[in-house]
Amino acid sequence: MTRRALHEGWTLRAVPGPQVPAGIAGRAVPATVPGCVHTDLLAAGLILDPYLDDNEKALAWIGRTDWVYETTFAHEPCADERVDLVCAGLDTVATLTLNGTEVGRTENMHRGYRFDVRSSLVAGSNTLGVRLDSAYRYAEAHRDRLGDRPNAYPEPFPFIRKMACNFGWDWGPTLVTAGIWQEIGLHAWSTARLAAVRPLVTVEAGDGRVELHVDIERAGGAPLTVRAGDAPLTVRATVSGATAEATIPAGEHTAVLVLTVADPALWWPRGYGEQRRYELAVTLCGPDGERLDDWSRRVGFRSVRLDTTPDAHGTPFALHVNDTPVFVRGVNWIPDDAFPTRITRDRLAHRFDQAAGANINLLRVWGGGRYESDDFYDLADEAGLLVQQDFLFACAAYPEEEPFGAEVAAEAAEQVLRLAPHPSLVLWTGNNENIWGWHDWDWQEPLAGRTWGRGYYLDLLPRIVGELDPTRPYWPGSPWSGSEEIHPNDPAHGTTHIWDVWNTDDYTKYREYVPRFVAEFGYQAPPAYATLRRALSDQPLAPDSPGMAHHQKAIDGDAKLRRGLDAHLPEPADFDDWHWLTQLNQARAIQLAVEHFRSHRDVCAGTIVWQLNDCWPVTSWSAVDGDGRRKPLWYALRRAYADRLLTVQPREGGLALVAVNDGSTPWRATASVSRLTLTGEPRAKTTLELDVPAYSSVTLALPAELARPEQARRELLVAEAGGTERVVGHLGDGRGERALWFFAEDRDADRPAARYDATVESIDGGQQVRVTARTVLRDLTLFPDRLDPAAEVDEALVTLLPGESATFTVRCDAPLDPAALTARPVLRCVNDIITD
Repeated sequence: MTRRALHEGWTLRAVPGPQVPAGIAGRAVPATVPGCVHTDLLAAGLILDPYLDDNEKALAWIGRTDWVYETTFAHEPCADERVDLVCAGLDTVATLTLNGTEVGRTENMHRGYRFDVRSSLVAGSNTLGVRLDSAYRYAEAHRDRLGDRPNAYPEPFPFIRKMACNFGWDWGPTLVTAGIWQEIGLHAWSTARLAAVRPLVTVEAGDGRVELHVDIERAGGAPLTVRAGDAPLTVRATVSGATAEATIPAGEHTAVLVLTVADPALWWPRGYGEQRRYELAVTLCGPDGERLDDWSRRVGFRSVRLDTTPDAHGTPFALHVNDTPVFVRGVNWIPDDAFPTRITRDRLAHRFDQAAGANINLLRVWGGGRYESDDFYDLADEAGLLVQQDFLFACAAYPEEEPFGAEVAAEAAEQVLRLAPHPSLVLWTGNNENIWGWHDWDWQEPLAGRTWGRGYYLDLLPRIVGELDPTRPYWPGSPWSGSEEIHPNDPAHGTTHIWDVWNTDDYTKYREYVPRFVAEFGYQAPPAYATLRRALSDQPLAPDSPGMAHHQKAIDGDAKLRRGLDAHLPEPADFDDWHWLTQLNQARAIQLAVEHFRSHRDVCAGTIVWQLNDCWPVTSWSAVDGDGRRKPLWYALRRAYADRLLTVQPREGGLALVAVNDGSTPWRATASVSRLTLTGEPRAKTTLELDVPAYSSVTLALPAELARPEQARRELLVAEAGGTERVVGHLGDGRGERALWFFAEDRDADRPAARYDATVESIDGGQQVRVTARTVLRDLTLFPDRLDPAAEVDEALVTLLPGESATFTVRCDAPLDPAALTARPVLRCVNDIITD
């Protein structure tokens, strides 16, 4: 058995058409495989970078063009019974030819293909061609044949099994790709091979159990009768010292082996225990003991279940891992680049470090993107980051007629099988917002009885998951209430999405919701300044300058940003103020929401913020922008998602101090709560004893003399637990053990102009900036990327009272100007906008 990659020597050319630019028509360029048309044309200097300015608009022709990839390779005849052309991923509508003979066709980006090409190979030079037809032409033809379906965007993405966000989204560019986007190569083999290995890993009475389902393909295929030359085969498996063996009789193609590991170390989500994994190895042997094929993966022993037992509050949606309830502190994940082959394992590892650094424990892979790479799930296993995986349907009515029904079934089966070994994967979800859309987005009349995807979400997909991987729960949609009799986005039942806040209401409305589980909610802000300056040539930058406007894809996005600013913050005087305050408002909106939801953890079992990442430089809901820079939201998430969170919350009759403990040990501390003026003068104080069991919260009402200010515009509450030092110092661990409550919005507060002393000290690998407040400094934040795009800071959004100090560590290869580092627009706080 031999495997040979075919990744070298490829060329790419456009099939002639009136839309193809003259400089590209008839021209063959070198192609990188795996890759895509856009990246090849960019490497050849034939197109401008679509991420810069509005270059994206000039590249629409690419998605309406047919493309041909071609390579030649040498082949020597071999004795193997089969030689297969194996295509892990083709994007999307492909016709494959070998030496001029058609050997296969594909029309699904989300699955792999295998074609027997032994009879088409010749000794010596061989030519392999992959023609990729226009995704638009394919999708529009099926749309015209089946009748249009409503969707959130005027694009035909429901009519092709391709990454939907290629067609544009409210955070993404319209870049309709084509290409050989995953590995391609030849696989020569004889007798039989391992066609599928499906480990069902469970924990029963403390023992680890692997029920291993093995499917083989024999070289002669799968006839109904025994083929001459078929013979019994042996499958052997080992894991952590346990072994099992099974014989597959002649003519048969399946085997089931059971391996039991006594008292294994369990795999836990991050924050709950270690991420122990064990090597599971499978070998297929012929009748003479010859090794025919091998397969291995690392598996983790853990159990997972959803608690959806109705209670006094409705229908819960509570995730349990190893019989321990896990409050989900999650984020939604979108493709990290519009061109997937640019996403390396190192890039994913960095993004996962950013997620873990913000105290996140779950990534929801959103249904308008892709099933992520093997690296993605392996890194999630390693980091203890739970994964909720959507099947790939988003914001649209999807046809269920052929060829889509069969394609969806094949795609789903392949992906459930591929991802079965990963302990991080804890939930399959049928779709993103499609059931909600059918109910509330005026779909029913234009559908006029046509299919829209219900059969996928409530029949096909749960059946496939139930048959192939019953160890994991399936949920028909996000959002979904648990029953067709209950509105799919009812906050009291199952999962909910909260988007009225961003679209129409102030972010304080989050406090009107006490949902069972919030799977989406978000608030926008622009990316980091250095990201904007790399991507845009606008001079000057302005909220509505051409490049900024093009990189704002949300409907009325800038007006919604302005509405949010007007409700809370002073008037920005210039672009620098606007940039700072919109980023701050995003951070505050999400921190308020998360703290509120966590304070109701007896009802709410999790939050998944929209969104962690971006695929290009854009104004969006992300915490990490398209260049990988952390926005202030990231620091707010780190604090709001801390294991121990102290927060002041409005409750009936006044204010309460809520202590949330998502750690594994009790939290016992003395909390002091003070009402102070903005100049630091005490007005009232109390102490409260905290005794918070693991994985729980405690709510303590505050006395009226604390909760009711004498002068709301000039006072705040400060709550501290465990004797937090008055020198704030390094908060890099993201502790949430200090809580603030301001009685007035910043736009209304009588806050003095910012005054402080700042010093800069050089350290190995950067500088430390120490700021000592002479007045209150609210949400003190450093933006060192304004001085050097590579500079990063360890902390942000620090509020100091007079006399308090904070130390910020700036990492940068080159020293930064101390004067610039300690002044606007690099060093900011809210009240540097307000004058006495």
